[in-house]
Amino acid sequence: MIDHVLHAPGRATVSGATSHLLPAGFSAMRTARLHLALQRHVDDGEVPGIVALVRHAGREHVETLGTMAFGSETPVRKDTIFRLASTTKPITAVAAMILVEECRLRLDDPLDNWLPELRSRRVLRMVDGPLDDTVPANRPITLRDLLTFRSGYGDFALFAPASPFQQALAAAGLSISTWPYRGTPDEFVRRLGELPLAHQPGERWLYHTSAEILGVLIARVSGQPFGAFLRERIFEPLGMTDTGFHVPAAKLGRLPTCYGRDMATGALVVLDEPHGQYARSPGFESGAGGLVSTVDDLLAFGRMMLGDCAREARILSRPTIELMRIDHLTAEQKALSPFFEGFWASRSWGLGLGIVTGRVEPADVPGRFGWDGAFGTSFWMDPKEGVVGVLMTQRRPDRLALPPVVADFWNSVYQLIDE
Repeated sequence: MIDHVLHAPGRATVSGATSHLLPAGFSAMRTARLHLALQRHVDDGEVPGIVALVRHAGREHVETLGTMAFGSETPVRKDTIFRLASTTKPITAVAAMILVEECRLRLDDPLDNWLPELRSRRVLRMVDGPLDDTVPANRPITLRDLLTFRSGYGDFALFAPASPFQQALAAAGLSISTWPYRGTPDEFVRRLGELPLAHQPGERWLYHTSAEILGVLIARVSGQPFGAFLRERIFEPLGMTDTGFHVPAAKLGRLPTCYGRDMATGALVVLDEPHGQYARSPGFESGAGGLVSTVDDLLAFGRMMLGDCAREARILSRPTIELMRIDHLTAEQKALSPFFEGFWASRSWGLGLGIVTGRVEPADVPGRFGWDGAFGTSFWMDPKEGVVGVLMTQRRPDRLALPPVVADFWNSVYQLIDE
């Protein structure tokens, strides 16, 4: 444990720990319960700092707990900038749906003209078989395939790391295990096109890679870099001034250190420092996990997704968002698609984002949609309850599951609004 917090039970004495409560806000008892639930994770040395936000019925509550790094005296603040990792994925999906609403892309049209590197695909006969044991693809890849993660491309690192497909993906620098990709967008798709599909388009769900392809597709269709499209069409209209693929020099003091566990030694190690990966513009703007942001910026995005914003800031229409947040996978496809243990019992996938479908935990409210990131971020919206919740930390979990702080946050969110 890294001991950087001293306090008595029930007292918040962490340097910089504050609670921000609107005058007509949530009950003091329930906000205190949320505060203490999150505080424990800082006190235990699980994470150096947490920023969390809940909005419901016009009320907002923000928690800022802990520091910018283990051993640091600098507290996290409401405007701390966090690496989103996979929490990027819903934003990428919204960008794609903007092009659908403009009739520049259609969900079920082949993408061969935009992604010629992926034309006339070969498909592995068996997902764990040799790379040259293939059959022709039954049909071309579509935008719907990319958004539903059923394109045939995806990462096996989570369940079949020794398969020839996964080894080839890693050798080409295209895997989660080798993320981020170091080349250009065109090189990414070219390398991907040298590999067969793991399965027929539309057949099953595979994580991650489809979102990377989406970023390249959006850039090609829009005729501008992916990051520029996001900035002009989403971030600027919504006032998301701190969201992007890198942190400008003037803002680097607001980027905390990111940690993870060395699985070989068990030691806690630094994955990225403030002047590290995000201090410069990347050559490849990752639609699957490359953005940084703040709780306020994600709140603005979440309110847009719930229609809780000015008319001019409605990036997408209500029917389009409703289509994005329904279950697009069949029971058979879920059965063919391994992921976290127990994931499909209460979760599924819409168009580029996760959705809650079943009641397992108290916070498993069907219809809630959003996604989580590998560095400890969690961002979900509940259209029935009118809730936006954002949790920001910078600590990769120690095992293949959501970290306990995420579960505790969402359990606390739903008891907080139940009044």
